[in-house]
Amino acid sequence: MKIHTLPLGAYQTNCYLIHETGSKTCCVIDPGFEPETVLDEAARLGLTVEAVLLTHGHFDHVGGVRQIAADTGCRVYLCPEDLSMPPAMTAGPLHHTHTYGEGDVLHLAGLDITVLHTPGHTPGSVCLRVGNVLFSGDTLFAGSCGRTDLPGGDWNAIRKSLIRLAAIPEDLQVFPGHGESTTLAAEKRYNPYLR
Repeated sequence: MKIHTLPLGAYQTNCYLIHETGSKTCCVIDPGFEPETVLDEAARLGLTVEAVLLTHGHFDHVGGVRQIAADTGCRVYLCPEDLSMPPAMTAGPLHHTHTYGEGDVLHLAGLDITVLHTPGHTPGSVCLRVGNVLFSGDTLFAGSCGRTDLPGGDWNAIRKSLIRLAAIPEDLQVFPGHGESTTLAAEKRYNPYLR
């Protein structure tokens, strides 16, 4: 799998373009800002956007969705539990064409993408697993975890989600919604929220 990382906007939200080697299409994970930058990168790589995959509905992860969807006609996937969040947290109604949830497997851009529902940061937070890679959104960061003091946040729920991630036996590469990438093994060893 090829992973192209674009830190976007003042919040430096990590947007990821992912695709199988040789694929002519890609998936975009969390295009929070600068849709033109995302579309330009896809064009530079010679890729068509097949789908947008949202790890959760906060404004800094969804801000570029409407323009990318309008320009490409791509599908937009969201966990429906986040539709309950107040519009102030989502910058208005959340745009989506499809919903997904725990255990769903998507076949997009030559990849098999498994959805893990990991609530806590938001009710509908998900992690997306592709082989030995985990796109963790704002559930898990290098050395930390997502905040739960915003509307829809739930500390007990994120603790259960983090315990679930810590129980994954394989050592996965972790690509979070903000900050540097890490590994699940490193987080199990050093991250106080995974112990």
